[in-house]
Amino acid sequence: MRALETERQPKIGLVSLGCPKATADSERIITKLRAEGYILSKDYQDADAVIVNTCGFLDSARAESLDAIGEAIRENGKVIVTGCLGKDKELIQKTHPKVLGISGPQAYEEVMQAIREVVPPLHEPFEHLVPEAGLRLTPRHYAYLKISEWCNNRCSFCIIPSLRGDLMSRPIHEVLAEANRLKNAGVKELLVISQDTSAYGIDLKYQEFTFRDKAYKTKFYDLCEGLGELGLWTRLHYVYPYPHVDDVLPLMAENKILPYLDIPFQHFSPAVLKNMRRPGNIDKTLERVQKWRSIVPDLTIRSTFIVGFPGETEQDFQMLLDTLEQAEIDRAGCFIYEPVKGAMSNDLENHIPAALQQERYDRFMLKQQEISEKLLARKIGKTIDVIIDGQDEEYILGRSKGDAPEIDGTVYIDTENHYEIGDIISVKVFDADSYDLYAHDDVNS
Repeated sequence: MRALETERQPKIGLVSLGCPKATADSERIITKLRAEGYILSKDYQDADAVIVNTCGFLDSARAESLDAIGEAIRENGKVIVTGCLGKDKELIQKTHPKVLGISGPQAYEEVMQAIREVVPPLHEPFEHLVPEAGLRLTPRHYAYLKISEWCNNRCSFCIIPSLRGDLMSRPIHEVLAEANRLKNAGVKELLVISQDTSAYGIDLKYQEFTFRDKAYKTKFYDLCEGLGELGLWTRLHYVYPYPHVDDVLPLMAENKILPYLDIPFQHFSPAVLKNMRRPGNIDKTLERVQKWRSIVPDLTIRSTFIVGFPGETEQDFQMLLDTLEQAEIDRAGCFIYEPVKGAMSNDLENHIPAALQQERYDRFMLKQQEISEKLLARKIGKTIDVIIDGQDEEYILGRSKGDAPEIDGTVYIDTENHYEIGDIISVKVFDADSYDLYAHDDVNS
């Protein structure tokens, strides 16, 4: 009799923390687990061991990761740690000496080896239990597509290069093949992620590969062109505003790529950007945003910003607010600066008091709310496409082309009709608030 029938398959729990890039790493781990016959457990008590995939970027994230490790130890006892915080083995071992294994980010084989030692697999692998597209933590209709690991930038507030290393791109034919597998598995929306998406392929010197009898360079534009041929919603995240980003705007105008750019500007003051070790030509940034919108009028720009950075003056902060409004940034996340162990910014002068940091954060969020309200109000009366995510007691829940899952807004659809999750439909907007839209599916009314 087969082992599957005579022995209980071992169960592994997984706690996944941090950004979408960490989520993609977790998906690779669970795919490998399933391929070797392990079952995923949804609770601590039922699991034979627990993997905690940690975040280590900010001190608050490090604290959250250490708390999660502690909870897993209390509730289960057998804990294996991986992810960014895994680089600081001494801290983890000192805080939680009962941890059974520690590895850094993308250390998939180290994780599997630790699992095999703690919870031996059954005698036979079960490759047939793993779908072609692998296992995912996202809903069936959208998926993260990681195109590279790590980063070549040396921003003063960031320790990611020291945690993860320099940029390492995946060959383009592998990325396009994965995207095609996801499409075949029912995915309708791809969320392209990396640490620096627009730097894709630099490390490979834009090496050329073939996919579906067509040659593609391992390059940002070719990637967008290839993904655009799949007929999916393709959403670009973590796009640094290098000059060649302008080249993909025509693909958005042709509906090959979603009219959405997630660009981590971080600030708009040249002085602050210099201290951050990032490009700081604010006039050029505004000019480019205006150019982008002339090519793609319905372009949505999402960004993240840091307030209270060392040396940030009131004039710097006001420049940030003014430019935020002039550029009409559609979606904006804001973080209060935190000193991170090992970051160069710790050595800068004039650190901002916590009370002033909070006051600037509050002003930023109020300004962004005003901008968002104004921009969303312009959509009232317009017909837009939405992808269906689910429903609540009153509405069908969807997202527009300008809304990424979990971080942006929702389109609440008033309808008597039934739709499946993943359906893409046209709706007419009849109302808006600060962050969300309200629509009905009778577009002729």
